[in-house]
Amino acid sequence: MEDVFTINELGDYAFPNPRFASDEGLLAYGGDLSPSRLLVAYRQGIFPWFNDTDPILWWSPNPRLILLPTDFKVSKSLSKTIKSGIFEVKFDHDFKSVIRNCASTPRSRQNGTWITLQMQEAYIELHKMGFAHSVETYLDDKLVGGLYGIAMGKGFFGESMFAHVSDASKVALKTLSDVLACKGYDFIDCQVRTEHLVKLGAVEISRDDFLDRLKLTLQKPSDIGSWQDFI
Repeated sequence: MEDVFTINELGDYAFPNPRFASDEGLLAYGGDLSPSRLLVAYRQGIFPWFNDTDPILWWSPNPRLILLPTDFKVSKSLSKTIKSGIFEVKFDHDFKSVIRNCASTPRSRQNGTWITLQMQEAYIELHKMGFAHSVETYLDDKLVGGLYGIAMGKGFFGESMFAHVSDASKVALKTLSDVLACKGYDFIDCQVRTEHLVKLGAVEISRDDFLDRLKLTLQKPSDIGSWQDFI
Protein backbone atom coordinates (compact mmCIF):
# COMPACT_ATOMS: atom_id res chain seq x y z
CA MET A 1 0.00 0.00 0.00
CA GLU A 2 2.55 2.55 -1.10
CA ASP A 3 1.40 6.13 -0.49
CA VAL A 4 -1.73 4.89 1.28
CA PHE A 5 -2.09 6.35 4.77
CA THR A 6 -3.76 5.11 7.90
CA ILE A 7 -6.35 7.50 9.27
CA ASN A 8 -4.48 7.57 12.59
CA GLU A 9 -1.43 9.02 10.84
CA LEU A 10 -3.43 11.94 9.51
CA GLY A 11 -5.23 13.33 12.53
CA ASP A 12 -8.91 13.89 13.14
CA TYR A 13 -11.03 13.81 9.96
CA ALA A 14 -7.99 14.52 7.74
CA PHE A 15 -7.43 12.82 4.37
CA PRO A 16 -4.56 12.90 1.87
CA ASN A 17 -4.97 15.20 -1.12
CA PRO A 18 -6.84 13.07 -3.68
CA ARG A 19 -5.17 14.87 -6.59
CA PHE A 20 -1.98 13.01 -5.77
CA ALA A 21 -3.52 9.54 -5.42
CA SER A 22 -2.94 6.70 -7.85
CA ASP A 23 -5.46 6.29 -10.64
CA GLU A 24 -6.90 3.32 -8.75
CA GLY A 25 -7.76 5.86 -6.09
CA LEU A 26 -7.05 4.16 -2.78
CA LEU A 27 -6.04 6.95 -0.40
CA ALA A 28 -6.29 5.75 3.16
CA TYR A 29 -7.61 3.03 5.41
CA GLY A 30 -8.99 2.82 8.91
CA GLY A 31 -10.90 5.36 10.96
CA ASP A 32 -14.66 5.17 11.34
CA LEU A 33 -17.88 6.01 9.52
CA SER A 34 -18.99 8.83 11.79
CA PRO A 35 -21.16 11.49 10.11
CA SER A 36 -18.43 14.11 10.50
CA ARG A 37 -15.79 11.95 8.84
CA LEU A 38 -18.09 10.92 6.00
CA LEU A 39 -19.13 14.49 5.22
CA VAL A 40 -15.50 15.65 5.26
CA ALA A 41 -14.64 12.81 2.88
CA TYR A 42 -17.42 13.60 0.39
CA ARG A 43 -16.50 17.27 0.40
CA GLN A 44 -13.05 16.21 -0.80
CA GLY A 45 -14.28 13.79 -3.46
CA ILE A 46 -13.55 10.72 -1.33
CA PHE A 47 -15.87 7.83 -0.49
CA PRO A 48 -15.65 4.59 1.54
CA TRP A 49 -15.77 1.21 -0.21
CA PHE A 50 -14.76 -2.01 1.51
CA ASN A 51 -15.80 -5.54 2.41
CA ASP A 52 -16.62 -6.92 5.83
CA THR A 53 -13.18 -8.50 6.08
CA ASP A 54 -11.33 -5.28 5.17
CA PRO A 55 -10.52 -2.19 7.18
CA ILE A 56 -12.48 0.86 6.04
CA LEU A 57 -10.96 1.84 2.68
CA TRP A 58 -11.21 5.40 1.32
CA TRP A 59 -11.17 6.06 -2.46
CA SER A 60 -10.99 8.82 -5.05
CA PRO A 61 -10.50 7.13 -8.44
CA ASN A 62 -9.31 8.58 -11.72
CA PRO A 63 -11.27 8.87 -13.98
CA ARG A 64 -14.58 9.61 -12.25
CA LEU A 65 -18.00 8.74 -13.65
CA ILE A 66 -20.66 11.46 -13.48
CA LEU A 67 -24.12 11.97 -14.92
CA LEU A 68 -25.24 15.48 -15.78
CA PRO A 69 -28.92 15.74 -14.78
CA THR A 70 -29.94 17.00 -18.24
CA ASP A 71 -28.05 14.25 -20.09
CA PHE A 72 -30.02 11.19 -19.01
CA LYS A 73 -30.59 8.96 -22.06
CA VAL A 74 -34.05 7.44 -22.34
CA SER A 75 -34.34 4.34 -24.52
CA LYS A 76 -37.52 3.57 -26.45
CA SER A 77 -38.43 0.80 -24.03
CA LEU A 78 -37.81 3.00 -20.98
CA SER A 79 -39.82 5.82 -22.54
CA LYS A 80 -42.70 3.39 -22.99
CA THR A 81 -42.44 2.34 -19.35
CA ILE A 82 -42.42 5.93 -18.12
CA LYS A 83 -45.41 6.87 -20.28
CA SER A 84 -47.35 3.87 -18.99
CA GLY A 85 -47.30 5.37 -15.50
CA ILE A 86 -47.15 1.95 -13.84
CA PHE A 87 -44.58 3.12 -11.29
CA GLU A 88 -45.05 5.65 -8.50
CA VAL A 89 -41.85 7.41 -7.45
CA LYS A 90 -41.29 8.97 -4.01
CA PHE A 91 -38.36 10.65 -2.27
CA ASP A 92 -37.27 9.93 1.32
CA HIS A 93 -40.30 7.85 2.29
CA ASP A 94 -38.43 4.64 3.18
CA PHE A 95 -34.67 5.20 3.24
CA LYS A 96 -33.98 2.18 5.45
CA SER A 97 -35.72 -0.22 3.08
CA VAL A 98 -33.88 1.20 0.08
CA ILE A 99 -30.41 0.82 1.56
CA ARG A 100 -31.23 -2.65 2.89
CA ASN A 101 -32.50 -3.73 -0.52
CA CYS A 102 -29.38 -2.31 -2.16
CA ALA A 103 -27.35 -4.45 0.25
CA SER A 104 -29.33 -7.66 -0.16
CA THR A 105 -30.28 -7.70 -3.85
CA PRO A 106 -28.10 -10.24 -5.73
CA ARG A 107 -25.89 -8.84 -8.51
CA SER A 108 -24.26 -10.65 -11.39
CA ARG A 109 -20.54 -11.41 -11.00
CA GLN A 110 -20.61 -10.18 -7.38
CA ASN A 111 -20.53 -12.27 -4.24
CA GLY A 112 -21.79 -10.62 -1.09
CA THR A 113 -22.11 -6.87 -0.61
CA TRP A 114 -19.94 -3.90 0.25
CA ILE A 115 -22.96 -2.25 1.93
CA THR A 116 -22.18 -3.75 5.31
CA LEU A 117 -24.33 -3.29 8.39
CA GLN A 118 -21.80 -0.68 9.51
CA MET A 119 -22.29 1.20 6.23
CA GLN A 120 -26.07 0.94 6.48
CA GLU A 121 -26.11 2.38 9.99
CA ALA A 122 -23.81 5.24 8.95
CA TYR A 123 -25.93 6.33 5.99
CA ILE A 124 -29.17 5.93 7.91
CA GLU A 125 -27.72 8.40 10.41
CA LEU A 126 -26.82 10.80 7.57
CA HIS A 127 -30.39 10.46 6.32
CA LYS A 128 -31.73 11.44 9.74
CA MET A 129 -29.43 14.49 9.59
CA GLY A 130 -30.87 15.49 6.18
CA PHE A 131 -27.81 14.76 4.03
CA ALA A 132 -28.60 11.30 2.64
CA HIS A 133 -31.67 10.73 0.49
CA SER A 134 -33.54 7.90 -1.15
CA VAL A 135 -35.60 7.66 -4.31
CA GLU A 136 -38.15 4.85 -4.23
CA THR A 137 -40.11 3.19 -7.02
CA TYR A 138 -43.40 1.51 -6.15
CA LEU A 139 -45.56 -0.90 -8.11
CA ASP A 140 -49.02 -1.52 -6.67
CA ASP A 141 -47.83 0.12 -3.42
CA LYS A 142 -44.89 -2.30 -3.13
CA LEU A 143 -41.28 -1.08 -3.12
CA VAL A 144 -39.66 -2.59 -6.23
CA GLY A 145 -36.67 -0.35 -6.91
CA GLY A 146 -34.74 2.69 -5.84
CA LEU A 147 -31.45 4.37 -5.07
CA TYR A 148 -29.75 6.40 -2.37
CA GLY A 149 -26.96 8.93 -2.05
CA ILE A 150 -25.74 12.09 -0.37
CA ALA A 151 -26.46 15.68 -1.43
CA MET A 152 -24.21 18.65 -0.66
CA GLY A 153 -24.06 21.95 -2.44
CA LYS A 154 -25.60 21.27 -5.84
CA GLY A 155 -24.03 17.84 -6.22
CA PHE A 156 -25.66 14.46 -5.63
CA PHE A 157 -23.29 11.64 -4.71
CA GLY A 158 -24.90 8.37 -5.71
CA GLU A 159 -24.10 5.26 -3.72
CA SER A 160 -26.18 2.33 -4.94
CA MET A 161 -29.45 1.31 -6.55
CA PHE A 162 -31.56 -1.83 -6.86
CA ALA A 163 -34.44 -3.19 -8.92
CA HIS A 164 -36.75 -6.15 -8.35
CA VAL A 165 -38.77 -5.29 -11.46
CA SER A 166 -37.44 -4.34 -14.89
CA ASP A 167 -36.83 -0.57 -15.28
CA ALA A 168 -37.62 0.19 -11.61
CA SER A 169 -34.19 1.64 -10.79
CA LYS A 170 -33.97 3.41 -14.16
CA VAL A 171 -37.25 5.20 -13.49
CA ALA A 172 -35.94 6.23 -10.07
CA LEU A 173 -32.74 7.63 -11.57
CA LYS A 174 -34.62 9.37 -14.40
CA THR A 175 -36.97 11.01 -11.89
CA LEU A 176 -34.04 12.10 -9.74
CA SER A 177 -32.25 13.53 -12.78
CA ASP A 178 -35.30 15.53 -13.82
CA VAL A 179 -35.83 16.94 -10.32
CA LEU A 180 -32.17 17.82 -9.87
CA ALA A 181 -32.07 19.50 -13.29
CA CYS A 182 -35.01 21.71 -12.28
CA LYS A 183 -33.25 22.60 -9.02
CA GLY A 184 -30.00 23.57 -10.69
CA TYR A 185 -27.84 20.62 -9.65
CA ASP A 186 -24.50 20.32 -11.41
CA PHE A 187 -23.94 16.56 -11.47
CA ILE A 188 -24.74 13.14 -10.09
CA ASP A 189 -21.53 11.44 -8.97
CA CYS A 190 -21.57 7.81 -10.10
CA GLN A 191 -18.05 7.09 -8.78
CA VAL A 192 -16.74 4.36 -11.10
CA ARG A 193 -17.63 3.24 -14.61
CA THR A 194 -20.36 0.70 -15.23
CA GLU A 195 -21.70 -0.01 -18.70
CA HIS A 196 -25.23 0.21 -17.32
CA LEU A 197 -24.74 3.84 -16.24
CA VAL A 198 -22.84 4.77 -19.40
CA LYS A 199 -25.84 3.62 -21.44
CA LEU A 200 -27.98 5.96 -19.35
CA GLY A 201 -25.78 8.95 -20.19
CA ALA A 202 -23.01 8.94 -17.59
CA VAL A 203 -19.56 10.00 -18.78
CA GLU A 204 -16.03 9.67 -17.44
CA ILE A 205 -14.06 12.79 -16.59
CA SER A 206 -10.64 13.21 -15.05
CA ARG A 207 -10.35 13.28 -11.27
CA ASP A 208 -8.94 16.81 -11.44
CA ASP A 209 -11.97 17.93 -13.47
CA PHE A 210 -14.30 16.28 -10.97
CA LEU A 211 -12.57 17.91 -8.00
CA ASP A 212 -12.75 21.31 -9.71
CA ARG A 213 -16.49 20.86 -10.29
CA LEU A 214 -16.91 19.66 -6.72
CA LYS A 215 -15.24 22.76 -5.32
CA LEU A 216 -17.60 24.99 -7.26
CA THR A 217 -20.77 23.08 -6.44
CA LEU A 218 -20.02 23.09 -2.71
CA GLN A 219 -20.12 26.88 -2.78
CA LYS A 220 -23.83 26.68 -3.62
CA PRO A 221 -26.62 26.25 -1.03
CA SER A 222 -27.45 22.71 0.08
CA ASP A 223 -30.93 21.21 0.30
CA ILE A 224 -30.57 19.76 3.79
CA GLY A 225 -33.58 18.02 5.30
CA SER A 226 -36.34 15.80 4.00
CA TRP A 227 -36.90 15.63 0.24
CA GLN A 228 -40.39 14.18 0.52
CA ASP A 229 -41.88 17.31 -1.03
CA PHE A 230 -39.47 17.40 -3.99
CA ILE A 231 -42.04 15.60 -6.16
